[in-house]
Amino acid sequence: MNKFLRKIQKTNTVEDATKLLYKHVKQSKALDKALDYSIEAHKEQTRKSGEPYVVHPILVASVTAYFSGDEPMVISALLHDVIEDTDISLEDIEDEFGSDIAHIVDGLTKIVEIREHELAPSSSNEKLLSSALTFRKMLLASIDDVRVLVVKLCDRLHNMLTLEALSHEKQVRIAEETLVVYAPIAHRLGISSIKNELEDLSFYYIYPEEYAKIDNYIQEHQHKIQAHFNKFISDTTHLLEKNGYTEDKIQIFSRIKHYYSIFVKMQRKGVSLDEILDLLAIRILVKNDIDCYKVLGHIHMEFKPLISRFKDYVSTPKENGYQTIHTTVFSDSKIYEIQIRTQEMHHVAEYGIAAHWKYKTGSLTSYSPSLKWLHSLEYTQDNIEEFYEDAKHDLFSEEIVVYSPKGDIYTLPRGSTALDFAYAVHTDIGNKAVQAFVNKVKRPLLTELVSGDIVKIKIGDGFIARCSWMDMVKTSRAIKAIKVICSSRNREIDNISGKNIINTIFSRYSSNVAKDFKPRNLDKIPKILDFLKHTQKEIEKKIKAERGWLARIKLQSLNLKQYRFDNITLYSNFSINSVSFDHCCHPKFGDKIMAIKEDNKVIVHHKLCDKGYKDISSGAKMVFCEWDATNKLSIYQMVVAIPSTRGEMAKLLMYLYKKEVNILSIEYGKDKYAEQQYCSIEFEIDNENKEAVRQMVTKATKVIEFHSSSDAYK
Repeated sequence: MNKFLRKIQKTNTVEDATKLLYKHVKQSKALDKALDYSIEAHKEQTRKSGEPYVVHPILVASVTAYFSGDEPMVISALLHDVIEDTDISLEDIEDEFGSDIAHIVDGLTKIVEIREHELAPSSSNEKLLSSALTFRKMLLASIDDVRVLVVKLCDRLHNMLTLEALSHEKQVRIAEETLVVYAPIAHRLGISSIKNELEDLSFYYIYPEEYAKIDNYIQEHQHKIQAHFNKFISDTTHLLEKNGYTEDKIQIFSRIKHYYSIFVKMQRKGVSLDEILDLLAIRILVKNDIDCYKVLGHIHMEFKPLISRFKDYVSTPKENGYQTIHTTVFSDSKIYEIQIRTQEMHHVAEYGIAAHWKYKTGSLTSYSPSLKWLHSLEYTQDNIEEFYEDAKHDLFSEEIVVYSPKGDIYTLPRGSTALDFAYAVHTDIGNKAVQAFVNKVKRPLLTELVSGDIVKIKIGDGFIARCSWMDMVKTSRAIKAIKVICSSRNREIDNISGKNIINTIFSRYSSNVAKDFKPRNLDKIPKILDFLKHTQKEIEKKIKAERGWLARIKLQSLNLKQYRFDNITLYSNFSINSVSFDHCCHPKFGDKIMAIKEDNKVIVHHKLCDKGYKDISSGAKMVFCEWDATNKLSIYQMVVAIPSTRGEMAKLLMYLYKKEVNILSIEYGKDKYAEQQYCSIEFEIDNENKEAVRQMVTKATKVIEFHSSSDAYK
């Protein structure tokens, strides 16, 4: 493939581009017509490099032909910029080329890429929003026809191959968008060859120094590494020939790990280039599925395997259709990675869903990537950034495979919990889950799963709002379900609290004034003091107008008085002597709270406390309460899990420094042999910045605990 892409990169004339196109797709009248149509439409246009613009769609069509060979897709690639950049309409395309091609071109046109003149600076806050918008448009435009995504990936690949003509700032901006939008989609479609190329090209422009270091190392050490591999390949070939696998039955290749994956591995594991063990691997292609296991058996009998690095994706394919056996073995005091797959599995691994069109054999359909991730995403969210963050959970993560007790297979992002599994089975199962059994052992719902686990979920009778668990689950489905159930519970509690607070204020006059006068927006009353006062005055006016002088006398005692008790402020028209915090929910400073009135004292509960919910649902008297905001600085305690690698602690402290966090104490590194360390940090921060700090740290590492040290009980 690299040879083909280098040819694409060097082609800059219409004649050469046309020759390249017809080298990879069969010439036809329809294709000739589309080519002429595209040349005519773009005849006055040029690219930044000075070459005729039409060279771009012809080369995008060539790339599409290389990966799919599907004529409608190739024609659509030739026409993909016609509507956007010329006076030609979609109706014109449909009249000339039919509804199928018009449908694909329409989808491609709806993905309005960030144009060069619209590019925000790399450091701009607009970066995430712009990428998220492009990302959403891509998925929306292709939800009913995945061919749109395949052509768009080919388009972006050609753009990345020809970035030299742009300024450095624009190169970096486009490369960043490619890395966060296009490469993950290529991965989920199983097109590893496009994914790897997009990642390496992006890496080259975003981190040129790191790219150069890896490239120099590979060039300098390649002969030495290859010499070791040649001996290992020779030994492996001899071993397999001895067991009946002659050259006509197997093929053996060596491959170099692509640069971006080397870079990511160095960052994740905190190791240098010298410490990367699998820079090169050998790939063995066999005839049949069963031969994968026979070859594996011969290799494991000859060389000592590292069982911890063994993965069987043949019997349990990845969701993107990928099937290969991965094993790592010792030989001559060195470690070698081996991949074993059939020729058909190889086609799917390289071309993903595009193999459906490139290799039109019935057997390939069983290996097609699943598109459930595409159809399960919620496209109706108003918040673009939230949509993007949710979708990233489904696109960027490495995967694990777990099983239900009946043997059903579930693919989840690495780091998923038993509760993620419960939501993957069904939203109601997740909402009602009370206990997990992992490999028949009772475990907490937040137990992190690993590939091969068999998971059973025990459910209760009703939905459980686990609002504080939102950052502890991994899948977008679990996060969204928890958000929905918590939003619903919060709205219900706010409405009940609003009704109870109003009824308490007017209790000397009526037992249920909320029912009598039906005030609007009850849910705002416990949250906004001014709205409570406004609602109170409106009801007073109605009572005075309807009930006469006797009502006026009873309404004289309605003035709300402020009561302060340490870090709690209350507003009530009744005398309040004390405040206490119930031990059922243990609210911390800054938590959402509610206050129940009992005679002259007030009991404060966490807003989501089950006991408090039962009390307020039965009509308990309530008063408006809030934390005292005069003291803006609070002390928080955070416990995080940090990989035991160089620089991870420094990264975390840098995050906190950027948010102007005043660190009071750190406890770290009790077990020097552990793969990860638990770090406890106590710090002081402005209450308004608490949520921003928590979200930032959660994105950077795994947060085990995050709570206020300013205990309400104190």
